[in-house]
Amino acid sequence: MRVLALVPGGISDQLQFFPTLTTLKKNYPNAEIAIVVEPAAKSAYRVSRAVSELIPFDYQGQNSPSDWANLLGIIRDREFELALCASHRWEEGVLLWLSGIPTRIGYSSTQVPWLYTSTVATDMQQSSTSPALLQSLAISPTAPPIEFNVPEEDIAWADAQCQSLGVADSGYVVMYPGLNAQADSYPLDSWMSLIDDFQAKQPQLPVIILETVDSKDTTTSLGRQRNLKTVTAANLGQIAALLAGANLVISPDSYVSQVAMTLQVFTLVLQTTLSQPLPPTDGEMRALGVQSATENLADLPPGNVLQKVWGT
Repeated sequence: MRVLALVPGGISDQLQFFPTLTTLKKNYPNAEIAIVVEPAAKSAYRVSRAVSELIPFDYQGQNSPSDWANLLGIIRDREFELALCASHRWEEGVLLWLSGIPTRIGYSSTQVPWLYTSTVATDMQQSSTSPALLQSLAISPTAPPIEFNVPEEDIAWADAQCQSLGVADSGYVVMYPGLNAQADSYPLDSWMSLIDDFQAKQPQLPVIILETVDSKDTTTSLGRQRNLKTVTAANLGQIAALLAGANLVISPDSYVSQVAMTLQVFTLVLQTTLSQPLPPTDGEMRALGVQSATENLADLPPGNVLQKVWGT
């Protein structure tokens, strides 16, 4: 069976769709799954075994009729039998209707439910990772754990980074400062307070600053103020491999914290009053949210974060 999934959004949105892919693959082991994905989010599927093909498309771009026509042509050429749509917009609904895919499943909250062969209701109390779209296929919507398959080359890369930084035997803490400077980011001064406290209380436990494509400006600013151990990860596989060996990860609510929690690394998630509750976990709690009293992460005192770390 050839399956098409339309999944708009960034890396976090793709990770939340992983349980749907895992469930589909377990019920249809021979399914060939293609994902229409934002170009900036493609790296999410580096750690997925379920997907056969990625079709890049800028959902939020100023797409002309010819852009949509090109995507429609690609979809028609593949002769998909089933389409799953995680978008609520009318554009994707019209696209799938024109594609002629015989089974098209979307959410009942879509702007054009009549263009789908089946729609499912979404329960706001459910985990966002619940594979609800599969209900129409008589598949249980119970969400399995997110599964990662980190490539061997990324594991070797992380090992080499740890060796070069001299942290292979000591363990380490990873701090991810989040997206490049923006209105709701955690201030550089607050990050420096966290780093200084760690270096004073646990000098034998190195702090590694994780730099990604979307955090380069922030990590560069941190590097101007301190001589820090910084690791630049080029893709999600490298990020996962580095986080897997960490003793602790401190990160804003982001795809990095999602990856750390999935890997069951102890994680402190910096949150605001607008943040979603952390997903429930089975067994030992490995993630804690540290919440600002307001909608701004800048209002979260470093002392509150450190209290969670040291317990005092």
